[in-house]
Amino acid sequence: MLTIKKGRLLISEPSLSDPTFFKSVVLITHHSADESIGLVLNQGTKINLNEILNDIPLSDFPVYIGGPVEKNAVQFIHTLGDMISNTKEIAKGLYWGGDFDKILELITENKISKNQIRFFAGYSGWGEDQLNNEIRENGWIIHESNV
Repeated sequence: MLTIKKGRLLISEPSLSDPTFFKSVVLITHHSADESIGLVLNQGTKINLNEILNDIPLSDFPVYIGGPVEKNAVQFIHTLGDMISNTKEIAKGLYWGGDFDKILELITENKISKNQIRFFAGYSGWGEDQLNNEIRENGWIIHESNV
């Protein structure tokens, strides 16, 4: 059985009692003994980045729902690597976060395409042992990602 670690996917089981994660696929972006953080990959919205950030009026990058925590905070994953400072590699060639001002600059200059970055409103978070307990109770399947 696979264990939780960054870069892996969680696929919700029908037995998961939390309706927030019904039929969800979550990418784990951080995992430690104290907490786990992830982004729901398959909960789209009809909102584009330009609707929540006035700085980039021509941006039509879609925004996904990352989870129920800090819904007003923008999170992002990308394949830009070293082009973005302060980013964390979560899987081979896939990165989480980084210098948001640089992201906005690259978008404004049309140097980023929609297949290089995905934006999220909020994130999914679990406290110490919370996610492990949900897995033990058959709420989640852990899957290796090929992102």
